[in-house]
Amino acid sequence: MYLDTLVCAARRGRRALRRKMERPPAGRFQAYNHTLPDRYPWLFQFAAAQVGDGGAVRILSFGCSIGDEVFALRRYFPTAGIKGVDIDPRNVAACVQRAKAQNMSGMSFAAAAGTEAEPSGCYDAIFCLAVLCLGDLTTSGAQHCDPLLHFEDFERMVTDFARCLKPGGLLLLHTTNFRFCDTSIFAEFTPVLAAEAGQLAPDVIFDRDNQLLAGERYHAVAFRKRN
Repeated sequence: MYLDTLVCAARRGRRALRRKMERPPAGRFQAYNHTLPDRYPWLFQFAAAQVGDGGAVRILSFGCSIGDEVFALRRYFPTAGIKGVDIDPRNVAACVQRAKAQNMSGMSFAAAAGTEAEPSGCYDAIFCLAVLCLGDLTTSGAQHCDPLLHFEDFERMVTDFARCLKPGGLLLLHTTNFRFCDTSIFAEFTPVLAAEAGQLAPDVIFDRDNQLLAGERYHAVAFRKRN
């Protein structure tokens, strides 16, 4: 009986691990909703100093989860128009309710897997923080990221971010499983901020061929679109 219990427990553990390592749904990178309020103050402060504030300023928070990042950004950009986009409609619904409860104006939300529906040259800054990554790739010791993630999907995503940015706008990418400098669109940007070692997450980095870049740490986190 004890042996049967151990066998069943082991099978449940293997099934849970397989479910955890399944390829995310189409358009999704990060499998988890975990977030924290104001978790990158140094990055938000930099962006606010660079972009400024005002009714004409437009900010996009991509992968906004349940809204902690969006509501933190409101403190740094008190009068800017801020939009949160998330792939999970339940997260978007939670954001809408929070905005209503706090009587927040100048904020909007949408459920989407990408930015294809956003207008070109619209945003002064786009934040995509701890979204284009999958933490299980780090904890599992993966040597390659496919079939869970593919570089081509990352490149497609950030290329459309670039389309949505105004000339001179900021793209803020923190904690990704790929390097922005490896994309073709990187040629249209200038790196303007590098994270310190203690500001980086432990997530591993993969190359254009989805192979692990062992020991690689990518410090660049903010990029200005050239005019």
